[in-house]
Amino acid sequence: MKHCLVVDDSRVIRKVARRILEDLGFSIGEAEDGLKALEACRERMPDAVLLDWNMPVMDGMEFLHALREEAADKMPTVVFCTTENDMAHITQAIQAGADEYIMKPFDKEIVEAKLQEVGLI
Repeated sequence: MKHCLVVDDSRVIRKVARRILEDLGFSIGEAEDGLKALEACRERMPDAVLLDWNMPVMDGMEFLHALREEAADKMPTVVFCTTENDMAHITQAIQAGADEYIMKPFDKEIVEAKLQEVGLI
């Protein structure tokens, strides 16, 4: 079973994402900020990370840069899932190493399509 880490400071978003991803056959881990997500990755590297941009302590971009440094050889698929929807943010995320980008609000069909595009399902 593939493992996905859902990183978002909103408990509601984490809960919605968990339901969608579990329905798609993933086991789920959760973190409410980038620092806790990095710690979770050190304990168990996920196959995928569903990542919010704006979070306290360590935001999504800081997390992505730190993860790229630490896990270059075992890099999970990273899908940003955020309200930041302008081309500058999308370009910045992809250039930093994100594999895909989902804009909030999202639903099961969007998540499933993006995970199919990156070869996780």
